[in-house]
Amino acid sequence: MSTERTPTIRDVAARAGVSKSLVSLVLRGDPGVSPARRDAVTRAVDELGYQPNRVAQVLGTRRSGTVGVLLNDLRNPWFVDLLAGATATLDTVGLAPVLVDSATSRRVGGSPVDQLLRQQVDGIVVVGTTEDEEELRRAATVVPIVLAGTYEPADLGPGSGTAVDVVVNDDVEGAVAATRHCTDLGHTAVTHLQGPGRVGELRLQGYRKAMTAAGLEPTAVPGGMSEESGYAAARRVLTGTRRPTAIVAYNDLAAIGALSAAHDLGLRVPEDVSVVGYDNTYLAMIRHVSLTSVENGTLAIGVQAARFLAERIDGQAHAPRVHQVPASLVVRRTTSSPPAS
Repeated sequence: MSTERTPTIRDVAARAGVSKSLVSLVLRGDPGVSPARRDAVTRAVDELGYQPNRVAQVLGTRRSGTVGVLLNDLRNPWFVDLLAGATATLDTVGLAPVLVDSATSRRVGGSPVDQLLRQQVDGIVVVGTTEDEEELRRAATVVPIVLAGTYEPADLGPGSGTAVDVVVNDDVEGAVAATRHCTDLGHTAVTHLQGPGRVGELRLQGYRKAMTAAGLEPTAVPGGMSEESGYAAARRVLTGTRRPTAIVAYNDLAAIGALSAAHDLGLRVPEDVSVVGYDNTYLAMIRHVSLTSVENGTLAIGVQAARFLAERIDGQAHAPRVHQVPASLVVRRTTSSPPAS
């Protein structure tokens, strides 16, 4: 039988040559600790293999040690990378995510926000556009909230008087890059499949900005954010009187729907019509699909959203913050020059 003793916070303090209270400050990520002492504690933790007692930490602070993550629809692959960044960051500070699919909860007559509050979460990350705005306004008076990849509820951000942070992609410039790619290839008939909410408005703004810069007439139609809605919208425009030679979709799911619509209509991609997605999800990277898409830094959004929330939970006071992650275009096989007339 092994008699090896589990290292304690006292052991870490002795190894690092500091007080137990300073070790606790380092483990909580307190910004007031000097870099030299922080490094000494970190080395001692690594050398001893010390594992903080998360249960004791939670009991000592009267926290649940959990964070609510409110998703609009678990089927959207955009959430995957964001969750990866958020959950990994939360884990480093001893916080465990509790996921709630708001679409499913609403379908059965529940309130996803109230569900999270009943579980006494220490804070909430709102991922993507949501329909739970009224509930979130009430929740913001009880727990810290960070909006990740969304601006809704619009009256909770900076200037609202509430301490709610916003972490988003540069949606305008992302849509500019997607549209300009098409116009630079020589396309003059470029249609945008518009999505919902403030993010949809910003991507529409970027599309219009690029079309105007190219001296072209913008043409946008409601395209939704699902494969089904993207398919229906693309089929309508591709069978219309002025068929576009390029489609810039709100997201990758809508773009996949557009690819399916083109296929069903006997159109070749990209020879007859080019298609651009947004979010650069794993769907875009599938070799058979190889979708040109906007990389919106989803992983970085998740990481930063979790950092902001952890700081709020730790009691750090900040004015409401907006952190914007830059966008870039990843060109693959679904775009090329327009067909010869």
